[in-house]
Amino acid sequence: MNPPRPDEFKPPPECPVFEPSWEEFADPYAFINKIRPIAEKTGICKVRPPPGWQPPFACDVEKLHFVPRIQRLNELEAQTRVKLNFFDQIAKFWDLQGCTLKIPHVERKLLDLYKLNKLVAEEGGFDIVCQERRWTKIAVQMGFAPGKAIGSHLRTHYEKILYPYNLFQSGANLLVSSAAFVSGCFTVWFECVQRPVESKKAEESEDVKEQAPAMTPPDSNVRRHKRLKTESVKVEPGEPGENRPNLRRRMGSFVAKPEPEKEVPIQVKEEPVEIALPIVEADKLKSRYKKVLPPLPPNPVSPVDLVVCLVCGSGGDEDRLLLCDGCDDSYHTFCLIPPLHDVPKGDWRCPKCLAQLCNKPHDAFGFEQAFRDYSLRAFGQMADAFKSDYFNMPVHMVPTELVEKEFWRLVGAIDEDVTVEYGADIASKEFGSGFPIPNRRFKVTPADEKYLKCGWNLNNLAMMNRSVLTHVTADICGMTLPWLYVGMCFSSFCWHIEDHWSYSINYLHWGEPKTWYGAPGFAAEQLEEVMKKLAPELFDSQPDLLHQLVTIMNPNTLMAHGVPIYRTNQCAGEFVVTFPRAYHSGFNQGFNFAEAVNFCTVDWMPLGRQCVDHYRSLNRYNVFSHDEMVCNMASKAESLDVVLASAVHKDMVLMIREEQELRDRVKKMGVVLCKEAKYDNLQDDERQCVKCKTTCYLSALTCPCSPGVLVCLHHLDQLCACPIESYTLNFRHYIDDLFPMMHAAKERAQLYDDWAVRVTETLEAKLEKKRGLPVFRALLAESESKLFPENDLLRRLRLFTQDAEKCSTVAQQLLNGKRQTRYCCGSGKSRSQLTVEELRSFVRQLYNLSCSLPQAPQLKELLNRIEDFQQHSEKVLSDEVPSVAEIQGLLEVSFDFDMDLPELPRLRVRLEQARWLEAVQQESGQPKTLTLDSMRRLIDQGVGLGPHPSVEKAMARLQELLTVSEHWEDKAVSLLKARPPHSIETLSGAAEKASGIPAHLPNCLLLKDAMRKAREWLQEAEELQASGSVPMVDSLSDTVLRGQAIQVHLEPLDQLETLLSEVQDWKEEAASAFRHKDSSLSLLEILCPRCEVSSLGSPKRKAKKGKESPKNSKKKSLKPSDLGEVEKALTETNDSTSALATLEELRLREMEAFFNLRATNESKLLPTTDCMDLKVCVCQKPPMGAMLQCELCRDAFHRACLPDLTEKAQPWLCTRCRRSAKPPLAKIISLLASLERLRVRLPEGDALSYVLERTVDWQQRTQHVLCDVLKFEERAGTPPTLTRWAPGNTEAPNNTQKGLCFVCAQVNWVQCDGSCNQWFHQACVGVTAETAEKEDYICVRCSLTRP
Repeated sequence: MNPPRPDEFKPPPECPVFEPSWEEFADPYAFINKIRPIAEKTGICKVRPPPGWQPPFACDVEKLHFVPRIQRLNELEAQTRVKLNFFDQIAKFWDLQGCTLKIPHVERKLLDLYKLNKLVAEEGGFDIVCQERRWTKIAVQMGFAPGKAIGSHLRTHYEKILYPYNLFQSGANLLVSSAAFVSGCFTVWFECVQRPVESKKAEESEDVKEQAPAMTPPDSNVRRHKRLKTESVKVEPGEPGENRPNLRRRMGSFVAKPEPEKEVPIQVKEEPVEIALPIVEADKLKSRYKKVLPPLPPNPVSPVDLVVCLVCGSGGDEDRLLLCDGCDDSYHTFCLIPPLHDVPKGDWRCPKCLAQLCNKPHDAFGFEQAFRDYSLRAFGQMADAFKSDYFNMPVHMVPTELVEKEFWRLVGAIDEDVTVEYGADIASKEFGSGFPIPNRRFKVTPADEKYLKCGWNLNNLAMMNRSVLTHVTADICGMTLPWLYVGMCFSSFCWHIEDHWSYSINYLHWGEPKTWYGAPGFAAEQLEEVMKKLAPELFDSQPDLLHQLVTIMNPNTLMAHGVPIYRTNQCAGEFVVTFPRAYHSGFNQGFNFAEAVNFCTVDWMPLGRQCVDHYRSLNRYNVFSHDEMVCNMASKAESLDVVLASAVHKDMVLMIREEQELRDRVKKMGVVLCKEAKYDNLQDDERQCVKCKTTCYLSALTCPCSPGVLVCLHHLDQLCACPIESYTLNFRHYIDDLFPMMHAAKERAQLYDDWAVRVTETLEAKLEKKRGLPVFRALLAESESKLFPENDLLRRLRLFTQDAEKCSTVAQQLLNGKRQTRYCCGSGKSRSQLTVEELRSFVRQLYNLSCSLPQAPQLKELLNRIEDFQQHSEKVLSDEVPSVAEIQGLLEVSFDFDMDLPELPRLRVRLEQARWLEAVQQESGQPKTLTLDSMRRLIDQGVGLGPHPSVEKAMARLQELLTVSEHWEDKAVSLLKARPPHSIETLSGAAEKASGIPAHLPNCLLLKDAMRKAREWLQEAEELQASGSVPMVDSLSDTVLRGQAIQVHLEPLDQLETLLSEVQDWKEEAASAFRHKDSSLSLLEILCPRCEVSSLGSPKRKAKKGKESPKNSKKKSLKPSDLGEVEKALTETNDSTSALATLEELRLREMEAFFNLRATNESKLLPTTDCMDLKVCVCQKPPMGAMLQCELCRDAFHRACLPDLTEKAQPWLCTRCRRSAKPPLAKIISLLASLERLRVRLPEGDALSYVLERTVDWQQRTQHVLCDVLKFEERAGTPPTLTRWAPGNTEAPNNTQKGLCFVCAQVNWVQCDGSCNQWFHQACVGVTAETAEKEDYICVRCSLTRP
């Protein structure tokens, strides 16, 4: 986005916009009276009717024809018009001397000659500026950058263009008959250079090189005084501007920016003396003869000798002698001021004729009427085409902001001449109003009949009963009858106030918006002063310029001088209301149709009389006679509204007083003739004061010498030169006749006046004279019952009463302990408590009210109590450590005050601080209960507290304790979780340091407990090692588990864990040796005698009582689930001997159970009558087919139920009896030897030792049996001689002997390295030849008997 230019228009603030409800919209005068206090501060306001209010457009479009006004935009703006007038004067000055003005460029900008001339004049004139060298200062003031020698250029241009003109204006160039004076007046002069036609091309190229001035006035040397007489500037084919973009075309006419002439003038040099800026254009060359007479025959009395220079009186130098084209006076070119080097081409005027022509008074500026008569449709087509061409886009797409900025740029542009037309002040009486009117051609539908009598219909508004203008007898077009306005883009209405400073209302029927600017009435004189100050030349020639509606000024300029300006965009269907003496102006955004009318309310009456006096000072015509209107109202006083009657009475008092004084004055001056005159029967223009143009009604002066001429009594001396005694005082009413009229109005208004007096006295009462609230209510009720009209006094009374009612209610609520109600602007009600300052202000407000309220003293007492409470609170809050009880007491006292006390939050904060400090002190006094959570909770509570030194100190202590505690807690956790664990010495040091912290630290306590358990475990481990006994594996496992649970590095624990691991490996090795591949039995179940032997039989067949062993009745057998008890019993034994005894007892029970089982199973196979009921085998079906019988339990099995049966040698065992594999005896001996090395007892080891003992015992018994059999065989026959090694023989059998192994009578021997020194076969004891050679072998018997 491009940054705005410094001179870019900045929109003023928006004026108020009102959107009345249907109820408010019903009465326009009541609504306007209601919004007046707000809207009159901005001068203008906008009113949007309620939705749905859309009157039909009733104007006869076909009948409406009008001739618009022509508006040239840059002539509207006051300052721009002053500059243009100045340029016209300069151009005319040089044109009358035969030269064409070329405005030069400086720094590529058109030189502002007006500003340059004004600045030089303000600095004291050309001579002073040159003497004091102020040209650089002037260059800076004109906006040029310093340091570029711009001042010298400005001086040159001033000397050549403005200085001669200023001399002419001062009269210094009026010639005298003194050649010496001519030669001594100037050292710098202008040259009017004649440009030869034949050297035109050379001059053009040279001038382009030197940047010749680029602006030449179009068509004529005089810029505007001729243009005002023409409608527009036509562009014929071939003229400059023909090929330019058609942005300002209007109805076939084209107003183009003047272009430089194609024939460039003589080069303008930079030297201050040799420059010849005023030149003669080539196209201005015409056949002109020099005013030098041709040579004549010698004749002493020739008329030529009479032609002499009026300056020097000489007739010589005839070739340099000029004749004026106006008066035929003669002047030498070198006698002129300034001198001329050559004879000028074109008409030339002498200084006297120049003064006469240039000093002619200007015609008053005004708008010209166009030559074309438009219909509404034709004007709209022209307006839309103009705007679309100008902005090069559809009319509805041009932003209003762009149009606004462009409008103010154009009105201030000197070199851009844009012309528009405005159909303004079209009489609705002739062409019809835009609103529907009864009995007109426009037919209103039944739905639209309501608009005929609507108060907002502008045909009705001005003449409603409540309008003062209803008492004006004549129909005033534009005031009482609406005017119509048809606008186009840029068409404007200039700064003005309404006639007689009345209200105005404008309604935009349809079309594009109308942009308004307004200033409030109180700033009217300020606006006039600013415009007079900035454009004094305009007001010098037209003092009543602002009443001509032909001049505007940029709102930004006015605002820069302190004038308040407001704006709005009036869209279709919206009203704009202007208030009395509110200056307003604006322009149209495009084609639209508006209607406006004036109206006057009662409050306008004083302003109306003031306006008449103002008009008198300006010699301005009145639209109607104010005195006549007042007398008309007074004559019908009985029918007037009481407020209007009161206003009429007040106005008549002033009117009668002034009239009496004026009549007395003229009588004292000698006027004796008097007569009654019916001025109300005359037209206004027949009874106007010849001096001030005031419409006379009450009186006027006439003289017989001037029939039809009269003056008001203010201008007695302006009538004629006749003696005053011949004057006649003409009067409409006798003074005495005016008093009854005034008294009639007074009597009508007396009722209201009496009420108004009582209201005024009541409202302005002081101290003890104040009345109670009931008096206010009674006055308000009286105004409602007697239908007094709405006015400022009634609104003031109502406002005071409402304030008093509200104050009374609030005061009572405060005294009752209720909350007071505030009214928030624009948001309804919100409940909140009063602050002390508000209460103090409220109490002051109660005492400042115009009425007396009984609650005021009570509230004053309440305020005193609150102030005492505040003092006590400040004292408590200043204590370093306040008491909780004291603060609580203050808070309880505050419950009596339903106020927003600033001390209450502080007291509550201090109470929380005090309670927190007590909690901190309590917790710190009991370190065993001061946990980390407690400290964090206290710190969190303390963070939410307000700042206080005591709190900050306690917080610091708590934070420090928490930090230390958290550190040691984290350290304790890290020590306990360290892997590998720390030594007991390290943990002891940390635990000792943590014990000094005054807080409950769970992790530090765990650390201490771990230390205690570690010491106890070490002591137990030492005792276990010191006892020398072989521990049970369960005891050892429990010790290891407890040691592992202690998070301290325990050196014996590693050894015990290794020992347990070895025990587990041993168990797994033993289990793999005895357990079948898919067996689910544990090693202990396999090795121990079975407790579930009785369950091997059929569960459905009961054992016979007679078959039971008698031992069963003596001792209860173990249950099948008593394996745990067996393991427990083995664990509880003190040594292996006790364990073997327990196992022996279990074996005996097992044998007894097997005997019973075998007997039971064998009995099943005996023939019985119920053999079909017999259940055998794993399938529990009767015997059939091929059957097998277990050699141990003697139960029968179907061969078909044994799919995995292989042909094996007898005996065959069932799966329930074949519990384990049968490892070699050597394997068992090896397992026991490795267990012996571990020095740990376990039930499986005891059970395996028992199995080995039974095996060895069985071997011995078997050996004895075999020996006995051999001996028996030897005795029975003659067997071969067999030599065997006998037990006890320590010598190994030799190779020649065929001895037998102690176990199996085979060869490959190994001798026991134990105590028995017996020999065994290597294969029988599970020893290989290599092992036998490298390691010692100890037999099972020696290993069992070994300590």
